[in-house]
Amino acid sequence: MKNDVLKSLESRRSIRNYQPEQVSETDLQAVLRAGTYAPTGMNRQSPVLVAVTDKETRDLLSKLNAAVMDSADDPFYGAPAVVVVLADPSANTYLEDGALVLGNMLNAAYAVGLGSCWIHRAREVFASPEGKALLKKWGLPENLVGIGNCILGYPACDLPEPAPRKANYIMRI
Repeated sequence: MKNDVLKSLESRRSIRNYQPEQVSETDLQAVLRAGTYAPTGMNRQSPVLVAVTDKETRDLLSKLNAAVMDSADDPFYGAPAVVVVLADPSANTYLEDGALVLGNMLNAAYAVGLGSCWIHRAREVFASPEGKALLKKWGLPENLVGIGNCILGYPACDLPEPAPRKANYIMRI
């Protein structure tokens, strides 16, 4: 019999359709806390999480992210909350650290009934002059590198079916 953690890992899906209702503070805190417990190289804890629930800032981040793709569409799929994961590149494992934080948050979101999806292009956004200005406004060092965005919200759709796992995913020696 599988335990609940394993069932959750197999059931979680990326959600791309959200209700407009803001994420509850309790649910947001649970997701953020899970992110802070992700393993990091030598426990340096190089990532920084910026939780954005302010609509104006969320919309600006969406616009900057879309501009990287030369698009006018909302790359956050209407999700009302975004957690930007940044990391200090002086830690040689900063990319891996940030990726593990994002993974923990995606799984925690599912565990508390939220939809989530990893949205790329944080690296480009926070390397831009507009992104550097946001870091400064938020009181963060300008050297932080964008790892990814975790969008959060209450799903406005059913969970998608899992894609079949590829035949050669695992090799045993």
